[in-house]
Amino acid sequence: MKLALRRQGPTKFQQAADGSMTLIDHVRELRNRLFFASLGLVFGLIVGFIVSQWVFHLLEEPYCRLPSSISVRADGTEYCDWVVLDVTATLILRLKIALWVGLIVGAPVWLYQLWAFIAPGLHRHERKWAYVFVAIAAPLFTAGAVLAYFVVGHSLAFIMEAGVLGETTKLEVSSYIGFITNMILIFGGAFEFPLILLMLNFTGVVSAKKLLSWWRIVVFLSFAFAAIATPDPGPFGMTLLALCMVLLYLIATGVAAINDRRKGRGKEIYAGLDDDQISPLEEDRVAVGASDPIAAPTPVEGPSPVAKPRPLDGRFDDMT
Repeated sequence: MKLALRRQGPTKFQQAADGSMTLIDHVRELRNRLFFASLGLVFGLIVGFIVSQWVFHLLEEPYCRLPSSISVRADGTEYCDWVVLDVTATLILRLKIALWVGLIVGAPVWLYQLWAFIAPGLHRHERKWAYVFVAIAAPLFTAGAVLAYFVVGHSLAFIMEAGVLGETTKLEVSSYIGFITNMILIFGGAFEFPLILLMLNFTGVVSAKKLLSWWRIVVFLSFAFAAIATPDPGPFGMTLLALCMVLLYLIATGVAAINDRRKGRGKEIYAGLDDDQISPLEEDRVAVGASDPIAAPTPVEGPSPVAKPRPLDGRFDDMT
């Protein structure tokens, strides 16, 4: 008796790709993907709850470097002091940190399940570019998060001293963590801006020359976005974010130029012509000679006789 070592028949990926999977099979596939994605999130939450204290100490480091945040215990030891306005504030804050860390730790699982569900509907070249863009998006977001942490560390004292009190003071813990996490999300999301430009170029929507012609608009929108979206009201964080976005725009334009040169864009037959330039017409002169003789007309045959129509009683039945 032989045992089948290989799975017989097409896989679910192949069935979804060729359209042979039924609607019920799609629903079952979605249910299974959601189940495994939820397991990844639960595992990430457990890990996030364990390391939440370490993550909190990492996030509080810019605040704890301020002299006003240090208090002294009765035994003479110093510690970083916070203002807490709610009984459950610290517990809820730990759960929020665990949720954020859980989403990051469980990202390989739930992102894979999401990709495995939508990948069969994409072409082979679309799946290839999706791998490339995802591989670039993660380092860009990480770079934006590191820059946000750097900005908070260097501008927190200026923000507090520029207020009406004129000096640094103790902060409420939930408000501070919300401030720094918003900075990380905004900076990380802003660093994904060049991917949008590259996606437009790689799909053939715009060329590198067209992207470069937008530099004035991009510079203005970068500073406007940084001024509106950045929670930091100081000029340091806004200017640094805008300059980074402009730099990423120039890098994306350079990559788009390399892609255009590789694909031969800009060398079309009318690429170097002005819109108002008249196209030359080729003049082919052919000598006019004597016309060919016209043949005599042929006689037309007479019409064939038409059959006599049958009586009405023979052509229709009782129903018609």
